[in-house]
Amino acid sequence: MLILSRKTNEKIMIGEDISLIIIEIRGDQVKIGIDAPKAVKVFREEVYEAIQNENRAAAAGSGENLEDLFKIIPAQE
Repeated sequence: MLILSRKTNEKIMIGEDISLIIIEIRGDQVKIGIDAPKAVKVFREEVYEAIQNENRAAAAGSGENLEDLFKIIPAQE
C-alpha cells in the first residue's frame, strides 16, 4: 500500500485520467474530490460491499423461480 500525505487543494494522480483532490480536512474527516472518466465506477466502500452482497445473494438464488417459469411456458417441439 502506498501512503501519501497531502494538504488541502493538493492532488493525487492515478494513471493519466483519475485525480483525487483533498477538498477539506476537518478533525478526523477528509473530504476528497474524485475526477474520473464516466466509465470508471467509484463507490464508498460500504456501498460497494452492499452491492457485492446483493449480487452474491441474487446469484445464489434458488432455481425455484426458473422451475416455475418452465411450468408456464409451453414446451416447443
